Amino acid sequence: MTDVEYFEHRNLFLQSNTKCFTNLYKYYSFAASNNEPERLIMLHKIPDYSKPRKGPGEMGSGVYLEGKEAVLAQDQMKFWFMNVIASDKISLDRSIPDSRSRSCQAVKYNKDLPKASVVIIFTDEAWSPLLRTVHSVINRSPPEFLHEIVLIDDFSQREELKENLTDYIKRFGGLVKLKRMEERQGLIRAKIEGAKFATGEVVVFLDSHCEANSGWLEPLLQRIKEKRTAIVCPTIDSISDSTLQYLGGGAYSIGTFWWSLHYKMDPIPEREKRRRKNPEVDPLMLSVLPNINLALCRRTVITLVYFWSPTMAGGLLAANREYFFEVGSYDSGMDIWGGENLEISFRVWMCGGSIEIIPCSHVGHIFRSGHPYNMTGRGGNLDVHGTNSKRLAEVWMDDYKRLYYVHRMGLVNTDVGDLSERIELRKRLDCKSFKWYLDNIIPEKFIPDENVKAYGLASYCVFLNKQIGSCFLRNREKYVSECYGFCFSRVRNRANNGDLCLDTLQRLENKGDVVLGVFACQNSGSASQMFSWSSDSQLRRETTCADISPAVLPDKPNASEVLLVQCNPRMPVLFEHQKDGALKHIKSGLCLDVDGVRSGDNVLLRTCNKKISQKWSFERYFS
Repeated sequence: MTDVEYFEHRNLFLQSNTKCFTNLYKYYSFAASNNEPERLIMLHKIPDYSKPRKGPGEMGSGVYLEGKEAVLAQDQMKFWFMNVIASDKISLDRSIPDSRSRSCQAVKYNKDLPKASVVIIFTDEAWSPLLRTVHSVINRSPPEFLHEIVLIDDFSQREELKENLTDYIKRFGGLVKLKRMEERQGLIRAKIEGAKFATGEVVVFLDSHCEANSGWLEPLLQRIKEKRTAIVCPTIDSISDSTLQYLGGGAYSIGTFWWSLHYKMDPIPEREKRRRKNPEVDPLMLSVLPNINLALCRRTVITLVYFWSPTMAGGLLAANREYFFEVGSYDSGMDIWGGENLEISFRVWMCGGSIEIIPCSHVGHIFRSGHPYNMTGRGGNLDVHGTNSKRLAEVWMDDYKRLYYVHRMGLVNTDVGDLSERIELRKRLDCKSFKWYLDNIIPEKFIPDENVKAYGLASYCVFLNKQIGSCFLRNREKYVSECYGFCFSRVRNRANNGDLCLDTLQRLENKGDVVLGVFACQNSGSASQMFSWSSDSQLRRETTCADISPAVLPDKPNASEVLLVQCNPRMPVLFEHQKDGALKHIKSGLCLDVDGVRSGDNVLLRTCNKKISQKWSFERYFS
């Protein structure tokens, strides 16, 4: 191809994606990297949406019930946590809109992709959501790549899931297989059993209330073919739990975590966007231009093939089946559900693999507010997330587990079973440290007691070696530790014998801006009283920063409340911690004040006056 032809093709694409895709049918090969095989991609016409079939829920529409059905559905929602009556009215083969981007719709992948075993775990799932998951996988997966669907029944008790299900799947001619657990294993161990039972080269896990979208499987298989150690996740679209409307997805995001070891989603960081544009770091780019050399290909980036993600949600993922077991599958010592998604995420990254989100793969998922089955773990354990996440913290987080125990202090002395096998796995795989993970995989993560000026106030310490005595020697210029264990910290006001501390008052910071309060200082080290004065002079928590509220207080005309808002590194809200103890909001010139404020009230900002009600101290000060 000459330079003139190259630029003609490029301009054609830039002018109109649709026109370009309509007129290009050629094959071209593209080397993923110097040591990886070329991949073959074919461009084809973007399919027109077919006219929706008549019927409830077609083209992903919602079902709205009336009268007695609506009342009955509302009553059953209390058990199923989804509208089963609406689901039962919808065809198992219903049409849904293709939620992929136009460029994703225009790509077909290699013809020699690995074959997949799709593993679906269920326990007492409603009939129609379970079977709609199966039907959608069959209907929207190329048969040459779908090796089998494996249903793992985790000891269901509902009659319709017994002989009826066994008979129903016979219609698929052996494509759908069913394995029943002889006792309740929980989702985590059932997934391990499902992967053992499967025989495909790739194992794909789906929840039992999903709908696979068009072209969902090929991008996952393509990426695993290119990188064996990548564990990949589809983009998860939302399906309404009340109407079953296929809502699609919003902006692309990545998975991260709270220090309490719960999963959270964040926008794609700028560093990842920059990495995606750097061909030396990431050569796996798609180009629509055929027959041009690799150097020119790298200049024409039009599709994001994958995003690196620090963690994953956990329900929907795909992996090379052999690699899945090589890297430790799941921790079988974990119970039921919860925490396993972060454990596999930390482990895969630290042990040489990667967690990736594939924008061209979409799967719909019903997000329920609860579970229609028993979540009690072994021995009657009601806090399976707590015990599971402690296993993860002890094996993978090194000294940073201290930040987990700030949130889960009650688990410090809890026995969570034998960890020796998982510790040996980490040694055998020669895995990196958790600090490496923080520095390289999620450098944006705020560490409350590192690279800060101050953190909390000396109050209470849990000694692992049962020593009793002073934990911290407080000094305004230098921090000295004599503590062997985990210390918990607060920001204490010096008035009223120092018994008021800044406190979130259990208001949910992840649901929007919340008003900051004060509460009696908790010697148990409540996580709601953990604050840092950061290196850039922000009064902050894990993801929120203190700022002045614009609201007018009719009964306090000379005071303002304080909001905890999402921290913005580009627009930091500064506080000055003065030598006399005042915490001064720089922009307004006002100081934090508790004059007339009682435990459980909101803290105020008032004109600085050097009174004791405006004097604050942290647990630790760092030079």
